Amino acid sequence: MRALSLAGTFAIVASLGLAGCGFTPLYGDTGSGSSLSRIAVTTQDDRLGYRVREQLEDALGRDGSQPPLWKLETTLEQGRRPLGRRIDDTAARYELTVRGTWTLTPITGGVPVRGVETVTTTYAAADQPYAAIAAQQDGEERAAAELARLIRLDLLRTLSDQ
Repeated sequence: MRALSLAGTFAIVASLGLAGCGFTPLYGDTGSGSSLSRIAVTTQDDRLGYRVREQLEDALGRDGSQPPLWKLETTLEQGRRPLGRRIDDTAARYELTVRGTWTLTPITGGVPVRGVETVTTTYAAADQPYAAIAAQQDGEERAAAELARLIRLDLLRTLSDQ
C-alpha cells in the first residue's frame, strides 16, 4: 500500500513538472494534430491519386464540418520495374516506386511549404490476369498508405514549427 502511494505521488509530481515546462502533446487538442483535420487535400485524377487522397484524408482526420485552414496539393509520379526473372524470362516480382511532391498553402494566403516523399513497395507477379491486377492494386494501396503516413509526419513537423 505504501509503494502504491509513493508511485501515485511520483506520477503527480512528474505531471506537474511536464505542465510547467510548456510540454504540449502532439495529438492533443492544443497540439499540431488538431489543425490537421482542417487541411483540404487535392490530388491528381487517377486511381493512385484517389487512393492517396483517401489515405491522406483518413490519416489527417479531415473534418468536413469545419472550413479548411490549409490546402494540400500533391503531385504523384510512379514507376514500376521488374525484379528477378523466371525461366521463361518473365518478371517474378515488381518494384513500385511512388514519389509524392506536396505543397501546403494557407487558405488565407501566405508562404507555401513544400516537401517530397518517396515510397517503394514490391509485389509478386502472377500468371493469371486477375491475380496480376489484384497484386498490382494491392501494391499501389500499400504505397499510398505509406506515402500518406510520411506526408502526415512531414505536416506535423511543419505545423509544430509554426
